[in-house]
Amino acid sequence: MSSYFPSLIAIVLSYLLGSLSFAVIVSKTLGMADPRSYGSKNPGATNVLRSGNKGAALATLLLDALKGWVPVFLIQQFGAAWDMGPGTAAVAGLAAFLGHLYPVFFGFQGGKGVATAAGALFGIDPLLGLATGATWLIIAVFFRYSSLASIVAAFFAPAYYLIGGQIAWPLDLMVLLALVSISLLLVWRHRENIRRLAAGTESRLGSKK
Repeated sequence: MSSYFPSLIAIVLSYLLGSLSFAVIVSKTLGMADPRSYGSKNPGATNVLRSGNKGAALATLLLDALKGWVPVFLIQQFGAAWDMGPGTAAVAGLAAFLGHLYPVFFGFQGGKGVATAAGALFGIDPLLGLATGATWLIIAVFFRYSSLASIVAAFFAPAYYLIGGQIAWPLDLMVLLALVSISLLLVWRHRENIRRLAAGTESRLGSKK
Protein backbone atom coordinates (compact mmCIF):
# COMPACT_ATOMS: atom_id res chain seq x y z
CA MET A 1 0.00 0.00 0.00
CA SER A 2 2.84 2.40 0.84
CA SER A 3 4.09 2.25 -2.75
CA TYR A 4 0.80 3.81 -3.90
CA PHE A 5 0.93 6.64 -1.36
CA PRO A 6 3.09 9.06 -3.43
CA SER A 7 0.79 8.52 -6.42
CA LEU A 8 -2.28 9.14 -4.27
CA ILE A 9 -0.79 12.35 -2.88
CA ALA A 10 0.13 13.53 -6.39
CA ILE A 11 -3.40 12.86 -7.66
CA VAL A 12 -5.04 14.66 -4.72
CA LEU A 13 -2.73 17.67 -5.17
CA SER A 14 -3.54 17.69 -8.89
CA TYR A 15 -7.25 17.79 -8.09
CA LEU A 16 -6.71 20.69 -5.67
CA LEU A 17 -4.70 22.59 -8.28
CA GLY A 18 -7.46 21.96 -10.81
CA SER A 19 -9.98 23.33 -8.31
CA LEU A 20 -8.52 26.84 -8.68
CA SER A 21 -11.14 28.50 -10.91
CA PHE A 22 -8.99 31.04 -12.69
CA ALA A 23 -11.92 32.57 -14.59
CA VAL A 24 -13.33 33.68 -11.25
CA ILE A 25 -9.94 34.52 -9.70
CA VAL A 26 -8.72 36.60 -12.68
CA SER A 27 -12.07 38.41 -13.01
CA LYS A 28 -12.17 39.25 -9.30
CA THR A 29 -8.54 40.42 -9.35
CA LEU A 30 -9.28 42.78 -12.25
CA GLY A 31 -12.50 44.07 -10.70
CA MET A 32 -14.68 42.45 -13.37
CA ALA A 33 -18.06 40.78 -13.02
CA ASP A 34 -18.11 37.16 -11.91
CA PRO A 35 -18.17 35.07 -15.13
CA ARG A 36 -20.80 32.88 -13.49
CA SER A 37 -23.20 35.85 -13.66
CA TYR A 38 -23.32 36.51 -17.43
CA GLY A 39 -23.22 34.85 -20.84
CA SER A 40 -23.21 31.08 -20.53
CA LYS A 41 -22.45 31.47 -16.79
CA ASN A 42 -19.56 29.07 -17.37
CA PRO A 43 -16.34 29.95 -15.49
CA GLY A 44 -14.03 29.53 -18.46
CA ALA A 45 -11.99 31.56 -20.94
CA THR A 46 -14.65 31.61 -23.68
CA ASN A 47 -17.21 33.15 -21.36
CA VAL A 48 -14.69 35.63 -19.92
CA LEU A 49 -14.06 36.72 -23.54
CA ARG A 50 -17.74 37.69 -23.73
CA SER A 51 -16.97 40.43 -21.19
CA GLY A 52 -14.91 42.13 -23.89
CA ASN A 53 -11.68 41.90 -21.88
CA LYS A 54 -9.38 39.88 -24.14
CA GLY A 55 -6.46 40.10 -21.70
CA ALA A 56 -8.52 38.54 -18.92
CA ALA A 57 -9.72 35.80 -21.27
CA LEU A 58 -6.15 35.04 -22.38
CA ALA A 59 -4.91 34.95 -18.78
CA THR A 60 -7.75 32.58 -17.86
CA LEU A 61 -6.98 30.34 -20.83
CA LEU A 62 -3.26 30.09 -20.05
CA LEU A 63 -3.72 29.54 -16.30
CA ASP A 64 -6.43 26.91 -16.84
CA ALA A 65 -4.18 25.12 -19.33
CA LEU A 66 -1.19 25.31 -16.98
CA LYS A 67 -3.06 23.64 -14.13
CA GLY A 68 -3.65 20.65 -16.44
CA TRP A 69 -0.09 20.63 -17.78
CA VAL A 70 1.96 21.18 -14.60
CA PRO A 71 1.06 17.97 -12.66
CA VAL A 72 1.44 15.79 -15.76
CA PHE A 73 4.79 17.36 -16.67
CA LEU A 74 6.18 17.14 -13.13
CA ILE A 75 5.25 13.47 -12.77
CA GLN A 76 6.65 12.69 -16.24
CA GLN A 77 9.93 14.38 -15.30
CA PHE A 78 10.39 13.43 -11.64
CA GLY A 79 7.86 10.71 -10.80
CA ALA A 80 10.07 7.71 -11.61
CA ALA A 81 11.86 8.08 -8.26
CA TRP A 82 8.51 7.33 -6.57
CA ASP A 83 7.41 4.61 -9.04
CA MET A 84 5.13 7.01 -10.90
CA GLY A 85 5.00 6.53 -14.67
CA PRO A 86 3.01 7.84 -17.65
CA GLY A 87 -0.19 6.21 -16.35
CA THR A 88 0.01 8.08 -13.05
CA ALA A 89 0.80 11.31 -14.89
CA ALA A 90 -2.29 10.90 -17.08
CA VAL A 91 -4.50 10.13 -14.05
CA ALA A 92 -3.10 13.28 -12.39
CA GLY A 93 -4.13 15.21 -15.51
CA LEU A 94 -7.60 13.67 -15.22
CA ALA A 95 -7.68 14.70 -11.54
CA ALA A 96 -6.79 18.31 -12.42
CA PHE A 97 -9.51 18.23 -15.08
CA LEU A 98 -12.04 16.93 -12.53
CA GLY A 99 -10.94 19.70 -10.19
CA HIS A 100 -11.83 22.25 -12.85
CA LEU A 101 -15.22 20.63 -13.44
CA TYR A 102 -16.02 20.16 -9.74
CA PRO A 103 -13.79 22.58 -7.77
CA VAL A 104 -13.79 22.00 -4.02
CA PHE A 105 -12.98 25.71 -3.45
CA PHE A 106 -15.97 26.96 -5.49
CA GLY A 107 -18.87 24.81 -4.33
CA PHE A 108 -18.12 22.12 -6.93
CA GLN A 109 -19.53 24.44 -9.62
CA GLY A 110 -16.84 24.60 -12.29
CA GLY A 111 -16.30 25.07 -15.99
CA LYS A 112 -16.20 22.67 -18.89
CA GLY A 113 -12.48 22.00 -18.70
CA VAL A 114 -11.40 22.45 -22.31
CA ALA A 115 -8.22 24.43 -21.54
CA THR A 116 -7.32 22.17 -18.61
CA ALA A 117 -7.81 19.08 -20.76
CA ALA A 118 -5.61 20.66 -23.46
CA GLY A 119 -2.89 21.32 -20.89
CA ALA A 120 -3.02 17.70 -19.73
CA LEU A 121 -2.72 16.51 -23.36
CA PHE A 122 0.36 18.66 -23.93
CA GLY A 123 1.81 17.22 -20.73
CA ILE A 124 1.21 13.64 -21.87
CA ASP A 125 2.86 14.39 -25.23
CA PRO A 126 3.30 17.75 -27.02
CA LEU A 127 2.51 16.16 -30.39
CA LEU A 128 -0.77 14.81 -29.03
CA GLY A 129 -1.60 18.26 -27.69
CA LEU A 130 -0.73 19.91 -31.00
CA ALA A 131 -2.79 17.47 -33.07
CA THR A 132 -5.83 17.89 -30.82
CA GLY A 133 -5.36 21.66 -30.60
CA ALA A 134 -5.11 21.91 -34.39
CA THR A 135 -8.38 19.97 -34.68
CA TRP A 136 -10.07 22.41 -32.29
CA LEU A 137 -8.69 25.41 -34.21
CA ILE A 138 -9.81 24.13 -37.62
CA ILE A 139 -13.38 23.51 -36.45
CA ALA A 140 -13.49 26.82 -34.53
CA VAL A 141 -12.25 28.85 -37.52
CA PHE A 142 -14.61 27.24 -40.03
CA PHE A 143 -17.75 27.04 -37.89
CA ARG A 144 -17.08 29.68 -35.16
CA TYR A 145 -18.53 27.49 -32.42
CA SER A 146 -16.17 26.93 -29.48
CA SER A 147 -18.43 24.17 -28.15
CA LEU A 148 -18.50 22.25 -31.45
CA ALA A 149 -14.72 22.54 -31.77
CA SER A 150 -14.31 21.20 -28.22
CA ILE A 151 -16.65 18.25 -28.81
CA VAL A 152 -14.90 17.27 -32.05
CA ALA A 153 -11.45 17.64 -30.45
CA ALA A 154 -12.60 15.53 -27.48
CA PHE A 155 -13.56 12.74 -29.88
CA PHE A 156 -10.24 12.86 -31.70
CA ALA A 157 -7.89 13.05 -28.68
CA PRO A 158 -8.02 9.33 -27.71
CA ALA A 159 -8.19 8.42 -31.40
CA TYR A 160 -4.95 10.31 -32.07
CA TYR A 161 -3.37 8.59 -29.07
CA LEU A 162 -4.25 5.18 -30.49
CA ILE A 163 -3.17 6.09 -34.04
CA GLY A 164 0.18 7.44 -32.82
CA GLY A 165 0.76 4.57 -30.43
CA GLN A 166 4.09 2.79 -30.88
CA ILE A 167 4.92 5.34 -33.61
CA ALA A 168 5.07 8.76 -31.93
CA TRP A 169 4.74 7.50 -28.33
CA PRO A 170 4.43 4.19 -26.44
CA LEU A 171 0.87 3.01 -25.81
CA ASP A 172 -0.19 2.84 -22.17
CA LEU A 173 -3.61 1.49 -21.13
CA MET A 174 -3.92 3.86 -18.15
CA VAL A 175 -3.16 6.86 -20.36
CA LEU A 176 -5.78 5.71 -22.88
CA LEU A 177 -8.39 5.21 -20.13
CA ALA A 178 -7.63 8.67 -18.70
CA LEU A 179 -8.00 10.24 -22.16
CA VAL A 180 -11.29 8.44 -22.83
CA SER A 181 -12.58 9.57 -19.41
CA ILE A 182 -11.63 13.18 -20.12
CA SER A 183 -13.26 13.02 -23.57
CA LEU A 184 -16.52 11.53 -22.30
CA LEU A 185 -16.72 14.08 -19.48
CA LEU A 186 -16.03 16.93 -21.90
CA VAL A 187 -18.89 15.82 -24.14
CA TRP A 188 -21.16 15.38 -21.11
CA ARG A 189 -20.35 18.89 -19.87
CA HIS A 190 -21.27 20.23 -23.31
CA ARG A 191 -24.70 18.54 -23.37
CA GLU A 192 -26.55 21.90 -23.18
CA ASN A 193 -24.36 23.23 -25.99
CA ILE A 194 -25.24 20.17 -28.07
CA ARG A 195 -28.94 20.95 -27.58
CA ARG A 196 -28.38 24.58 -28.57
CA LEU A 197 -26.31 23.56 -31.60
CA ALA A 198 -29.14 21.28 -32.71
CA ALA A 199 -31.65 24.10 -32.20
CA GLY A 200 -29.46 26.69 -33.93
CA THR A 201 -29.30 28.94 -30.85
CA GLU A 202 -25.68 28.38 -29.78
CA SER A 203 -23.53 31.52 -29.41
CA ARG A 204 -20.72 31.88 -31.90
CA LEU A 205 -17.16 32.90 -31.06
CA GLY A 206 -16.90 36.65 -30.71
CA SER A 207 -20.49 37.03 -29.56
CA LYS A 208 -20.94 39.09 -26.38
CA LYS A 209 -24.38 37.71 -25.62
